[in-house]
Amino acid sequence: MAPPRIYLTGHVAIESGSAFVDERHLAGRQGRLAFAYLICSRATPVSRDELLEVIWRDTPPPEVEIALSAILSKLRTALKKARVDAGIDLRLGAVSVRLPADTRIDLEEAANAIDTAEGSWRQGDQKRAWANANVAVAVGRRPFLAHEEAPWITGQREKLRALLSRGLQVLTTVSHENGESELAVQYANEMVALDPFRETSYQHLMRLHARMGNRGEALRVFSRLRGLLRDELGTSPSPQSEAVFLEILTA
Repeated sequence: MAPPRIYLTGHVAIESGSAFVDERHLAGRQGRLAFAYLICSRATPVSRDELLEVIWRDTPPPEVEIALSAILSKLRTALKKARVDAGIDLRLGAVSVRLPADTRIDLEEAANAIDTAEGSWRQGDQKRAWANANVAVAVGRRPFLAHEEAPWITGQREKLRALLSRGLQVLTTVSHENGESELAVQYANEMVALDPFRETSYQHLMRLHARMGNRGEALRVFSRLRGLLRDELGTSPSPQSEAVFLEILTA
C-alpha cells in the first residue's frame, strides 16, 4: 500500500490508498488552520495557547476548551476516515500529532526535491534535475491557505516562493542546456513575475534573449527593469545589471 500523503498546498487533504479526505471534513476554517499548523510544526509539540492563537487569533469563543476539543476530535476522525494510523494528543498543555514514519507531506517533498534537483544539476544529471525541479515547481505554484493571513502563514508562503524560484532556475538552466531556448525564456519570465525586484532574474532573462539572437528583446527587458526601479523605488539598476546591458548593447 502506498504511504499516506498530506497536501497543505492548494486544497488541504489527506490521502491513503483509495481513501481521500479533503478540507471539507476538517472542522471548517478553524480545523483547516489547526491541521495545517500542527503538520507544519509536527517536529515538536505545540502549546495549547499557541494553537488557540492560530485558530482564533484574538477572539476565542467563550467555551474555548470545549471548542478546541471538538476541533481536535474532528481532526482525529478525518485521519481515521483517511485510513491513516495517526493520532492527535493533548497532554500537559501541549498538542502533538503522530504520523506514520513514511507519511509524505507536499511541503517537505518539495524542499527535498529542490535540494536533489540542484545537486543533480551540479553533477551533470539533467534528467534527475529536471524531474525533481518539476516537483518543487508544481508544489510551489499552489497557494498555501488561500484567503488566510497570519505571520506563520506568511512565513510558509515565503518558503514556498523561494522553492518555486529555485525550481524555476533549474528548469530554465536545463531547458537552455538542452537547446529548448523558448521554454527557458518561459521559465525565466515566470521568475521575473514571481519577484519583480530581483535583478538577477532580469539579467538571466536578458542573456537568454541575447543567446537566442533576440538582442532587441534583451534590451527591452533591461528597459523594463530600469523603469520599474525608477517608478517604484526611485533607484537605478545595479552595476551588475548595467554590465549585462552594456555587454549585449556592444556585442
